[in-house]
Formats: sequence, structure tokens, C-alpha cells
Amino acid sequence: MAEVYDRWHLSRPRKGAEPCAEHSSKTRTLVPSAEHGQGKRWQVRYRDADGEQRKENFEKKAAADARSAEVETDLNRGQHIDRAAGRETFRARAEDWRTSAIHRPRTEGRIERTLRLHLYPTFGSRGIASVKRSEVQTWVKSQASRYEPSTVASHFEVLGTVMRMAVIDGVIRVNPCEGVKLPEKRSNLVISHPLAVQALIEAAPARYRALVRLAASSGLRQGELFGLEEGLDFLRRKVEVSQQLVTPDKGAQHLGPLKTPESYREVPLALSAVSAVSLHMAEFPPVPVEIEDRTDPLNVKTRVARLVFADDNGRPIRRSTWSRVWKVIRDTANKALSERHAEAHARWQRVGKPQGAEPERVQVPEKCTLHSLRDFYASCLIKKNENVKTVQVRLGHSKPSITLDKYTGLWPTGEDTTADAIESVLGEIPQGPVSEPSALIVPSGVAT
Repeated sequence: MAEVYDRWHLSRPRKGAEPCAEHSSKTRTLVPSAEHGQGKRWQVRYRDADGEQRKENFEKKAAADARSAEVETDLNRGQHIDRAAGRETFRARAEDWRTSAIHRPRTEGRIERTLRLHLYPTFGSRGIASVKRSEVQTWVKSQASRYEPSTVASHFEVLGTVMRMAVIDGVIRVNPCEGVKLPEKRSNLVISHPLAVQALIEAAPARYRALVRLAASSGLRQGELFGLEEGLDFLRRKVEVSQQLVTPDKGAQHLGPLKTPESYREVPLALSAVSAVSLHMAEFPPVPVEIEDRTDPLNVKTRVARLVFADDNGRPIRRSTWSRVWKVIRDTANKALSERHAEAHARWQRVGKPQGAEPERVQVPEKCTLHSLRDFYASCLIKKNENVKTVQVRLGHSKPSITLDKYTGLWPTGEDTTADAIESVLGEIPQGPVSEPSALIVPSGVAT
């Protein structure tokens, strides 16, 4: 229950006490309290859902009465919001969430950077209850002028999660991220031409050539490739994906669990990929590496791993190391592709430009990464008419909808047979009105 108290006057004055010289009331004699004239006169007192006593002061009685009625209603509905908690800064609330939520190491690093670089400069010092939807929309617009739509969506997701948790905790009533319009996402697929992928494989240093081929032949994620241990099933031509190499922003590399339960899978391999990995392991035998194994969070241990792919020093491949290696591979591949195109174009010109088309100029896209070969792998499966479920399982997506959302534009649209499908079901039904009662079809067991 919420009640309004007059702080400046005693609610139960003793008999004979001297009345207040400044204020009067038609219903009772006002006797000044020790706080008379200090601060705001009217106070709303109530106990919140946790039984804690709360007090809020107001200048005018009308404002106190209105707040009392509001609190009473919210408490009865179980929707009470603590105003003191609402004054808590966005940074304090976000840090509570960041440090208590369970994230994968790389996700944890991404969230920390997003908060520090993109959210705290705008919202960090603000009371979380003071953030308005219009301000969030303005922030999104500013982000969209500097970053790709997918990046804006990633930053917005962190903001939305913090606000959603504040609603759940009863700090704010409405999530200011609701109704905010994000920039339309553009397809971020980078699917290289098969000739470009071949050039990447050929351009890779001997130590990494099988790695690039396996990426294009299996659709494994980068961490899954780097965390692959010896023991591949060459006889059945399958690779079992059961762990990944994690390189956090802070701390040592370690072996960790996969992204989702569906990521644990067996992927069939082409004969050329099996041969390439077999030759690689003969030339670069796996070196025992002592590394922390966190694949089972309840049984973290340090063990010796024999990784199929390692750097020049026989150590697990770091993301920073691979970025430099990949740039050299991509540049070398593009140089080779340019030279081949120049030779093919010269030959085409020498024969007098026959009716055949001019040789196509193929290059490795600037944004092509090792992860992009995963999209190349998916595109190959789709081109060969593999269904959504098969592609989902091979890629280790958690749901078919994720696969379909990402690659829907790659599935070919066949001849439209929808009209024929309906005709085959309904085309034989007689035309016109039914003239005889016997023509009616009555389900068995129904009285006529």
C-alpha cells in the first residue's frame, strides 16, 4: 500500500502542542515537525515487491497523491518500477549484464568492444530510464552512416539485450529499442568464381595449401579448421567436427566447444580433399602441442593435442598470423589470375576475335576471406540441387531457416508447375450443380 505523509507536520502530535503558525488544515490541527520547512513537504511511502520500504518526496500534494495512486496500481499489477533503479547509468547496468551473462570467449570480446566503442560514448553516463526510443533511432542513423547494416544490427543487438534485461529486472517498464527501424541488410555473401578458388589453393604456401582446399571442400569454419586434430577417417572419406581452436582477445588460445549443438557433425570429403590432407600430413606431420582443452566446461584440462594445421613454428595458428598469410595468398592468386587473363585475351585477339565470347576476367573478391570459402562450398551444394536440410547439416547451422535466409537467392527457380499441381488434384471434379442426391459423397458413419 502506498500512502502520502506530510513531512513538515506531525501525524500524531501530543496534546497541547503549539499549532503551526504557517500552515493550517480544515480537518486537523497541524503541529510542526523537526523537518518543518526542510526539503520537499510531501512524501509517498510504500513497500516494493521485495518488501523494502521506499520513500519519494514531492513539492505539491497533488503530485504526491498522483504518484501514490500510480504506485498502488503498479504494485497490484506486479509492474512496479523503482525510480532509483531507473536512475542507474546505462554503463552500470550493461556491465552487470556483461560480467554475469554466459558468452563464448570471442562473443565476450565482441560485446566488450561494442559497449566500449559504440554504446558507452552515447549512452554510458545516462540514466537507463531516461533513454528514449527517438534517441536510439538517432543513434542507429548515425551508426548507419559509418558501418555496414550487418554491423549496425550487431551493435544494436547488444543495446537491445541490455535494455531487455533492464525490463525483466524491473528497472524500466518499456524497452526503448522496440519499434526502432534498422537499415536494410544487404547480402554479405562473397562467393568466389571456381577459378579464383583454384588460384587461392595454388597460391597458398605448401604448409597451408591443404588447409585452403579443405575449407573450400568442407565448409568448415575457420576455428574448426585450426582446431582439427589428426585421426581423420580417410577410408570413409569423412571429417568429424568436434572442437574448435579459440583465440580470445585476451588470454591464451585453447580448444573449445563448437558454436551450436548442430555444429557437431560429420562432413563427407571429396577424394581430392582427402588426398591433399593426406599429403599434407606426410609432409608436415602433426606436432604435439600442450594446450588447454575447454571442450567440456565441467572438465577443463591441459593436454597434448596433435593439430593437423599449425604455423611455421609448429604452434596453433593465431588469427593475426593467418590474416597476414591470407593477404599474401589473395594477392598472389590475383596476380596469377591477371596473368592468365592477359594470355587468354591475347590468344583471343590473335585469332581475329571469333564469335566466342571474350575471356572472362576473374579475380578474388577483396572481401574474400577463409570464411568466404564456406559460402563457396554452400553454393556448390546448392548448384548441384542439394536441399536446404542437407546444406544446413553440412554447414552445422542450428536451424534450416538460417541456411535458407542466408542462401535463399542461390537456389534455382525451376519451371513453375503450381498450376499443374492444382489441376492434378482438382481437375477431375465434375463441373456444374449436383442434380442427384446420390451424387453427394457422405463420409462413413454420418447419418443421412
